[in-house]
Amino acid sequence: MLRAPIPFSAFATFLAGLLVTLAVASMGMGPAHAGSYKVPRTHGPTTKTQMQISTGEKPGTIIISNTAKTLDVVIDSKTVARYTIGIGRKGFTWTGTVKIGRKAEWPSWTPPADMRAREPGLPKTVAPGPHNPLGARALYLFQNGRDTLYRIHGTNDTGSVGGFVTAGCFRLTNADVLELYASTPTGTKVIVRN
Repeated sequence: MLRAPIPFSAFATFLAGLLVTLAVASMGMGPAHAGSYKVPRTHGPTTKTQMQISTGEKPGTIIISNTAKTLDVVIDSKTVARYTIGIGRKGFTWTGTVKIGRKAEWPSWTPPADMRAREPGLPKTVAPGPHNPLGARALYLFQNGRDTLYRIHGTNDTGSVGGFVTAGCFRLTNADVLELYASTPTGTKVIVRN
């Protein structure tokens, strides 16, 4: 008996489902979690705009506003590039001056011990990829040469950008963090304000 060939779109859908199942399994999560993850098809929108603001800071400096949920990169004495960001949930915002101590492309994520204590279901580590909460790039924030455990990072969940969504990190769309990563050297000053 002859069978009709499987349409390519049906095969592609099957293959994509299989890959998601394998990725979820590799993170140590069971099939019950598989339906809650969506593989992003784009890097998300860009939120970058240029604003006329005098900051008094040197070009390249990053200024984060928790209140406005924005990240500004100083371009010159009167101009900044502004990105919309997700910030810390209630009780997780902070202020201070730090530096970019390290950068990573498609980073893995290891939740800190205190976060795992608050959320026992978190895995010990999440491998790089579409389900990793750090997204496409991460800039690691250091103070006095030590890792603060806070990051400026991307996300595969673009709907969370602009909200109170993190445990103290600063979340951009992957499109925005790819651009920021490429133009921000290690050692860059980061000022976090209310």
